[in-house]
Amino acid sequence: MKKANIFFDGRPAGILTEANGHYIFAYRKDYKGPSISRTLPREKERFEFEGFPLFFDGLLPEGVNLEAFLRKTKIDRRDYFSQILAVGHDLVGAVTVEEWNE
Repeated sequence: MKKANIFFDGRPAGILTEANGHYIFAYRKDYKGPSISRTLPREKERFEFEGFPLFFDGLLPEGVNLEAFLRKTKIDRRDYFSQILAVGHDLVGAVTVEEWNE
C-alpha cells in the first residue's frame, strides 16, 4: 500500500492511498479549507477509484515533458502514484503532493 499527503495552499488537506490498483482520496478530519477540486467536493469525505483519479492524472506531465521525465526518473509509465510523488512539489495550482510521513 502506498500513501501520499495532499496539501492545498500549503495546508494538509487529505491523503491519497493506492492498493492493488485501487485508489482512495480522503479529506483529513481537521481540514477546513476549500475543496481541492470541483470533482472532489469537501462535503464528501472519501472518494474511491478503480484507476488513478482523473484530477491527479491531470497534474502529471504530458507529451515530450512526460517522456523526458520518465527517462530521467526511470519510473514506469503506468506507475502514476510514483510519478505524482516525484513531481508533487512542482505542480501548477494550489495542490502539492508529498510522500506519506505519518
